Amino acid sequence: MRIVLVSAVALIDVDGRVLLARRPEGKALAGLWEFPGGKVEAGETPEAALIRELQEELGIDTRASCLAPLAFASHSYDDFHLLMPLFACRRWQGTVTPREGQKLAWVRANRLADYPMPPADAPLIPILRDWL
Repeated sequence: MRIVLVSAVALIDVDGRVLLARRPEGKALAGLWEFPGGKVEAGETPEAALIRELQEELGIDTRASCLAPLAFASHSYDDFHLLMPLFACRRWQGTVTPREGQKLAWVRANRLADYPMPPADAPLIPILRDWL
């Protein structure tokens, strides 16, 4: 089974809320909520991939020094195994704007479980909730 490396982030605003993005129609797991991020390309570090993805998907800029490793997910889907480091980020520049048709929600930690998530993301909720 092939392993897919995806980097994700818990963007945390000044009120302690976490940003979730809803997967748009036409994508796998459409309609589910997830932590922003994306696939790590060949030659990229997880941090570099996340910086690139945040710019592409949300129009914000951050740097590696603002990304704190928090947890990781390891989950087998039918045709691949996902390995996903989750970083926490409280500092970025720009205004979070959905650039790929996704819906966004700023969610309090104690409400994260109210949002249906992909199987790989869901186990990260208690870790993030306890950390916040």
